[in-house]
Amino acid sequence: MTNAKVVNNTIETAEELARKIWLAGLGAYGKSFEEIQSQYEKLNTETSRLFTDLVSKGEKLEKDTKKKLKESSSVEKRVQDVKKKLGGDTADIDAKINELSQKVDALTLAVSKLS
Repeated sequence: MTNAKVVNNTIETAEELARKIWLAGLGAYGKSFEEIQSQYEKLNTETSRLFTDLVSKGEKLEKDTKKKLKESSSVEKRVQDVKKKLGGDTADIDAKINELSQKVDALTLAVSKLS
């Protein structure tokens, strides 16, 4: 082999090696891109599932809270009814106090007229 052929073979080998290094780098980039895309899709799926679960739990909590509030207002109404029946309604108490005050004033006036 002549020197020119040796040089040409060396250049061709170097070019082929450089091409293979370039292709390996491209392959690594492609593989990492696919991996990242796969991880993103997995994360996106998990995020959607988590969001759906949170919405479902929120709906259940809202329903339970509304039920408890309704029960609570129902209990409050029953307590008010019982108070009213026992004469503990505040509007009735105020009216009774005013009525008693007027009677005391009338009695005080009557007693002072008698003395």
